[in-house]
Amino acid sequence: MEADGFVSRRTSVETPGVDSRVTGAAAGAGFRWMGGRLLDTTGGFVGSLSPRMAGEQGFAPVLHRASPETSTSVEPEIDYEGLPQGAATTTHMLAGAVAGIMEHCLMYPIDCVKTRMQSLHPEPGARYRNVMDALRQIVRTEGVWRPIRGVNVLAVGAGPAHALYFACYEKIKFSLSDAIHPGVNSHFANGVAGCMATVLHDAAMNPAEVVKQRMQMFNSPYRGVLDCMGSLWRHDGPAAFYRSYTTQLTMNVPFQALHFITYEYLQELLNPHRQYNPSSHVVSGALAGALAAAATTPLDVCKTLLNTQEAQAIHVIQAEAATASGAVGAATAAAGSRHISGLCDAFRTVYRTGGMPAFFKGVQARVIYQMPSTAISWSVYEFFKYIITKRQHERRLRGDRDGDK
Repeated sequence: MEADGFVSRRTSVETPGVDSRVTGAAAGAGFRWMGGRLLDTTGGFVGSLSPRMAGEQGFAPVLHRASPETSTSVEPEIDYEGLPQGAATTTHMLAGAVAGIMEHCLMYPIDCVKTRMQSLHPEPGARYRNVMDALRQIVRTEGVWRPIRGVNVLAVGAGPAHALYFACYEKIKFSLSDAIHPGVNSHFANGVAGCMATVLHDAAMNPAEVVKQRMQMFNSPYRGVLDCMGSLWRHDGPAAFYRSYTTQLTMNVPFQALHFITYEYLQELLNPHRQYNPSSHVVSGALAGALAAAATTPLDVCKTLLNTQEAQAIHVIQAEAATASGAVGAATAAAGSRHISGLCDAFRTVYRTGGMPAFFKGVQARVIYQMPSTAISWSVYEFFKYIITKRQHERRLRGDRDGDK
C-alpha cells in the first residue's frame, strides 16, 4: 500500500461493522499520540479512533486528510516502521545512536559488576555474593563514582556502533523479507539481518569494549581512559584492541540472531498490527534480551578474559604449563602463555581454572544487565523512529497540499 510516499508492508485490518471513513468536512492538521490513542489537532490530518466490535479490545487508529473536493478521502494509518520514499537511512541511524548511548550509559554500573563477577580468580576484595552486594561493596570501598568509571569511552563507541547496527538491520530485514515472502514478516530474514548488523556493530564497538573492561576491573592500574589506551598501544600494539573481535562475533552473532527472532516473534504476539506500542516494545525487548544473554554467557566469559588478560588466570596457566613441560621447557612455556589469544585458548583457560561452572560466572548479572538494557534500547529506538518518521510524513503531506493549491 502506498500513499503520500509511505510504503506500507502490511495491509491494515479494517474494523468489521464500522465505517472507516469520516463523513462531513473535517478541519485539522497534525495529530498527537496520547495514552495509546491518536488525537486530532488543528491543521493537515484529522485523526479518528474507530472502536472495534464487541469482544475486541483497543482502538484502531485511522488517519484522514481533509480535501476541498471531497470529505470522504481516506489516508491509511502511518506505518512508522517504513521510511518515506527518498528519505535517507539517517532516520534509523539517528534513532539507533540515541538508543545505544542511553542503553549503555544507564546500565553501565551493572555492566561493571558483570565484568568483575566474570573474573576467574577474583581478589579477596572483589568477591561478591550477588549484584546488589557487589554495588554496595564497590561504592563503600572504592567510592561512589567507581561503578561508572570508563563510561565516557563506551558512550563514544556506542553512538556510531548502534547507528550502523540498526540501519543495517532495518535495510537487510526489509529487503530480505520482501525477497522471501513479500509483505510477510520472515524470522529467517530477521535472524540474517541481526547477524550482518552485528559484524558492523562489533567492528566499531570492540576497541571501546576492551578499554571499558580494563577500566572496570578491581584495582585497575590506569588513571583514565587515555592512559589505558596509551598503555595498550605501547605494550601490545593496535592488535590488542581487536584481540577479542572474533570471540565477540562468535558470541554476538548467535546472541543477536536469537535476540531479533525472539523480539519479532513477541511483537507478532503482543503487537500484531505493528503500531507504536511502548509497552510491547519494552516487554519484547526485555524477554528477548534475557533469553539471548543466558544462552551466550559462556562466550561472554571468554570475551571478558580476552579483553582483560586477567593476570591471575595467566599465572595459573603458566604454572601448569611449566609443571607439564618440566624445568627445561618452563621458560618457553611461560613465554608462550604471556597472552591469552583466540577463542580456543580462552575456552581452555576458563575450563582449567574453574571447570564447567566457570563458563556461567556472572550469568545473573548478565541477565539483569541485558533485560533492562534491551528494553531501553528497543523502546527508545522505536520512539525516535516513530517521531522522526511521523514528522517526515507530515512534511511530505504539507508539500503535497501546497502543490495542489
